[in-house]
Amino acid sequence: MRPIRPLLAAASVAAALALTATACGPSEDNAGGEPTASASQTSDGKITIPDDLKDRLKEHGIDLDKWRNGEWKNWDKDTWLREAKDYVNPIIEDLWDPDRMRDAEQPERPVEDGDVDGDEGVTDPTPEPVEAQAVKAPFHDNVPEAGKVLFDGPQGSMVCSATVVKDPANPGKSNLVWTAGHCVHAGKDGGWYRNIAFVPSYNDSGKTGAALENATREDMAPYGVWWGDWAQTSEQWISQGAATGGQGAPYDYAVIHVTPEKGGNGKSLEETVGSALPVEFAAPAAPEIAKMEATGYPAAPPFDGQQMFQCADKPGRLSLDAAQPTMYRIGCTMTGGSSGGGWVAQGKDGKPALVSNTSIGPVTAGWLAGPRLGDEAKGIYEAVSKKFAGQ
Repeated sequence: MRPIRPLLAAASVAAALALTATACGPSEDNAGGEPTASASQTSDGKITIPDDLKDRLKEHGIDLDKWRNGEWKNWDKDTWLREAKDYVNPIIEDLWDPDRMRDAEQPERPVEDGDVDGDEGVTDPTPEPVEAQAVKAPFHDNVPEAGKVLFDGPQGSMVCSATVVKDPANPGKSNLVWTAGHCVHAGKDGGWYRNIAFVPSYNDSGKTGAALENATREDMAPYGVWWGDWAQTSEQWISQGAATGGQGAPYDYAVIHVTPEKGGNGKSLEETVGSALPVEFAAPAAPEIAKMEATGYPAAPPFDGQQMFQCADKPGRLSLDAAQPTMYRIGCTMTGGSSGGGWVAQGKDGKPALVSNTSIGPVTAGWLAGPRLGDEAKGIYEAVSKKFAGQ
């Protein structure tokens, strides 16, 4: 998973910060461009590729057989698909074997002063660090909605955290996953990442890194590997997001629709894991929220990315640009790899709801910040739900 991206803010925000962000593809008005067909799965588990998807691949000079045989490793700028409507993610069976799952990471990147415009809006004092607490194994018994997003970028295999969320168009049978935009798209200087897959309850038994050396795929992915057959993020992330600095962070969110790599017994992701969280849009301002709880798989030292952790704190406000929405911020010692993980608070009905996701944090790992979900986020969520209504 990608670590929190490096960024540098004004003095009132703190010195050297680290930010995690990469984007997905819906525009503010169109929420992701024209819908197109995606790969489907037959009852025997075989993947079928619709003709229009094959045609789209051909339009971009992509031969499906060559893609599966390694052409996806070509990151030439001219062929790196970027636009919202160009999302393509053919399933490559068994690509995510135990070694690739365990070793996926996002390298840290240095930052320079002035990467961020500064806190021109309302920013509360930097919160005190909150020590991340290990989730008791099996993870599924405590946070069944949480898992890892695996993906490939030019730097290699990377990981983020993510959350299973409810699907309004398919009650009780959701295949929707919420994560950060930077976990699916590279932002202004790149395009869509590849081989994007979700692993719910990754390493559910909580084995240590050493014990995972001989782990089976079932040990790592007890509820299967689910490929992202469609993904959307904000147009702001696509046009502004960067590997360093705070650009695009207030819009750093994404929704992925997934399908099982093999079989799945006809059950949805929600049915398979037994849970999905509602998403609360237009959640209260930070001063009105008593507590937020962030979940993730931190991968940068002192963590190794194999264990699930949580932080709970009363949120404050962080503004990087007065012209953009103010972000939530909590004290937390989780590091890179926790990016994209869900932030949960009490919803309007008094029940837990997803209200944000991890986007940025400091190099010193004392706090995390996440976007406040508004109309843009709601538009993306509803567009993906509508695209797969009844499926």
